[in-house]
Amino acid sequence: MKAIVYERYGPPDVLQLREVAKPVPKDDEILIKVYAATASAGDWRLRKADPFLARLFNGLWRPGKIKILGFELAGVVESTGKSVTRFKPGDAVYAACGYGFGAYAEYKCLPETGGVGPMPANMTFEEAAAVPVGACTALQFLRKGNIRRGSRVLVYGASGSVGTYAVQLAKYFGAEVVGVCSTLNVELVRSLGADRVIDYTKERLSDEGTAYDIIFDTVGKSPYKVCVKRLKPEGFYLQAVRVSPLPIIRGLWTNLTSGKKVTGESMKDSAEDLIFLKELIETGKLRSVIDRRYSLEQVAEAHRYVEQGHKKGNVVISVRQVDDEKRTGGCTPLTPD
Repeated sequence: MKAIVYERYGPPDVLQLREVAKPVPKDDEILIKVYAATASAGDWRLRKADPFLARLFNGLWRPGKIKILGFELAGVVESTGKSVTRFKPGDAVYAACGYGFGAYAEYKCLPETGGVGPMPANMTFEEAAAVPVGACTALQFLRKGNIRRGSRVLVYGASGSVGTYAVQLAKYFGAEVVGVCSTLNVELVRSLGADRVIDYTKERLSDEGTAYDIIFDTVGKSPYKVCVKRLKPEGFYLQAVRVSPLPIIRGLWTNLTSGKKVTGESMKDSAEDLIFLKELIETGKLRSVIDRRYSLEQVAEAHRYVEQGHKKGNVVISVRQVDDEKRTGGCTPLTPD
């Protein structure tokens, strides 16, 4: 099968199209014929070994156990292990691959008990591939923040993958939502349901006097002291991105010295969350935002774009041509290919 492989850490050009062995599912696994994946921050950071500590996870000098990136996917079950009961061949699924990655390939084996769920019926494979990581991350963090009707929520990085889902999910839960983004993305964030949008190129968060129940930093760029100050006495500061020890140390100190809570735990693969999100998507309460689409052969180019840090929502990798024309969906890319 075709796959994008990298043998050394470095720039996007280390990603090479290769022929590799097609995987065989174990007794508790399903073999997925992959139609679409995404290019995410997690992918380029592991490719680049940024932060350096990533090397402790995947090999100090060169990539070890993970040589095929791709954190999430959508596709069709081709075959199943003998003990699998949740899925059968022909089922359309979407999934988070967990820390094994591997979605940049024509086939991927995943355990049926992992983060795999039936795909929303009203989405294309490309739209669905953009859901499992970003939406599950947003959902799990908002729950950690004890979100409820009437909560006042600020989403920092509201136009990114996690941010676009966080805005929509916070509104679904009945919160008052303020999004923070750049000028180019103000209308997008507003269209997702934000009650107000702060353009960080024109306004400073420190000048804003609102007290929040939840401040959700989806990109790791929010001003720490300002955000803690803007929290209510028992508010939650949620940090989806921590690439150095400093935010962890600061968070522990805030937790020990005040009633405010700072948390930055990683997303957990959850079939239950994917089923919940599927229901929201099929009832029109949640949608994926796709910025650009690239072919499998163009993964290096996709990484180069994503690494710039200015994508809107998600960047999708079309692994193969869709042969199921019934999955037409309704989402078009914000930026044509």
